[in-house]
Amino acid sequence: MADLMTGLHRSHYCGEVSGTGSEVTVGGFVQRIRDKGSLIFIDLRDRTGIVQLVFDDTTDKEVFSKAKTVKSEYVLMAKGLLRNRESVNKDIKTGDVEILVSDLRILSKAQTPPFEITDSTNVNEELRLQYRYLDLRRKTLQENIIKRAEIAKITRDYFYENGFIEIETPMMIKSTPEGARDYLVPSRLHEGKFYALPQSPQIYKQLLMIAGFDRYIQLARCFRDEDLRADRQPEFTQIDMEMSFADVEDILSVGEGLIKRLMKEIMGTELPTPLPRLKYNDAMALYGSDKPDTRFDMTIKDLSETVKNTGFSVFADAVGKGGSVRGIVAKNAASALTRKEIDKLTEFVKGIGAKGLAYIRWVDETPNCSFGKFMAEGELEGILKALGCEKGDAAFIVADKNNVVLPVLGALRLKVAKQLDIIPDGFNFLWITDFPFFEYNDETKHWDAMHHPFTMPNDECLQYLECDPAKVFAKCYDLVLNGTELCSGSIRITDSDLQQKMFEILGLTDEEIETKFGFLVNAYKYAAPPHGGMGIGLDRLAMILCGAENLRDVTAFPKVKDASELMSECPAKVDGEQLKELHINVIE
Repeated sequence: MADLMTGLHRSHYCGEVSGTGSEVTVGGFVQRIRDKGSLIFIDLRDRTGIVQLVFDDTTDKEVFSKAKTVKSEYVLMAKGLLRNRESVNKDIKTGDVEILVSDLRILSKAQTPPFEITDSTNVNEELRLQYRYLDLRRKTLQENIIKRAEIAKITRDYFYENGFIEIETPMMIKSTPEGARDYLVPSRLHEGKFYALPQSPQIYKQLLMIAGFDRYIQLARCFRDEDLRADRQPEFTQIDMEMSFADVEDILSVGEGLIKRLMKEIMGTELPTPLPRLKYNDAMALYGSDKPDTRFDMTIKDLSETVKNTGFSVFADAVGKGGSVRGIVAKNAASALTRKEIDKLTEFVKGIGAKGLAYIRWVDETPNCSFGKFMAEGELEGILKALGCEKGDAAFIVADKNNVVLPVLGALRLKVAKQLDIIPDGFNFLWITDFPFFEYNDETKHWDAMHHPFTMPNDECLQYLECDPAKVFAKCYDLVLNGTELCSGSIRITDSDLQQKMFEILGLTDEEIETKFGFLVNAYKYAAPPHGGMGIGLDRLAMILCGAENLRDVTAFPKVKDASELMSECPAKVDGEQLKELHINVIE
């Protein structure tokens, strides 16, 4: 390789050549060759773009002959005169110049790739992931990975400028309950014992506050053994931060500062702050989701008072049993949402927990109502008014317990909006605050914590901890962008007596407390400043800012749905001797 490159040193990236009339040297991959006999054009590509190489009758014969042998994806270095192009290509940023090559080196030859390296390739994703190193040569993926790196750099710059210290926390830790399954690492030296890969650095960043590092930041790798989806990978990066002597407003202010900076420098957008806020209960009532997409309206309307005395028993019974009747309206969508489409939507809501779907489809003068025959005179008109449903609209109504009605309508709202293609472009950030501290478990008849056990309740709620858990709300907050949860955080409990009471309410025994959290509980006995923090999903943020549909499009080497990596074929079996050293026996 050294001999091949002797005398050639790259002076410019392909997409950044400048200085018409000067000599330049570039290196990259061959994107395309056009051999016209006595004239050869080669498009050379690197991560910055494409430049056209030209070989003509003035080119040295040996160089011209070498150019004749070049094929797609060969790695070349080329030296020559940068000149203006006769035929300008407006699709590339160097489309007005070309290089008349005087020296050409073929540094590496390529087999014919299994698919064409272009953004327009329509080969299935599994094949592209199998050859991910080739897939990553595509322009869109390279731009996404570069933008992700820019987000990481700006993030570090922002936190450094605001007095934060970057501290690494361990990758092999003790398994503690975090809400998802841990990935476990067997110990060779400690027979029968396991490390866990961190779901987050939660406990360690709290310990750093106790240690006196009052502003901590880390771009932390995190691992969760849970089902994959478009915005979830088993390993991910979290912009993790913690602050001492801070309350909710301080944390949100720092978080907003970062988002404002990123939007300006990455997207060229001036983001107005403070960002909008919604309390959890209001978000659920309006949107049926704690991560609502607020780029479009279609909010949920409560019809319970309007329908509680109607002749339609489904509505009346739901309200009578403490549930509710609620609906959404798709404006000007009655024609598009045909009866056939409504049947599909009915099957959809049944699949996510609803018993059925009532509808009003108002195409003609008289609305077509699935429950109209049960309505007395004037009752349907009252429902239409409460919904804000007019001629040309379609309305959908669900009746059941609130914990069914709200999430079902939330999911239906999104599905209908996507089907009608009414979600505009843009970036709608939203803080969700005041989450319920406890969640009632119908199966165990017990109140379970919705957050990790170190989350601080709102001050005014402390009086209800033992007598009325439903009235306890947490100093907890999520940042949502376009219906995706970007961030979660909270203020932590630092009072040891309150922490002990919290453990008792959650039903943890002293032995369980010691086993799971003993080292952190002991640390708090030596005093701790008030503190809180958050973790922002770098991958999810990059996905949305890149306009990608899946985390795989902003992750260099992602996993697929079953958490395997197709390129390296992991996970894989290991040698029996390795298992023996780890005191493990695999049962087939």
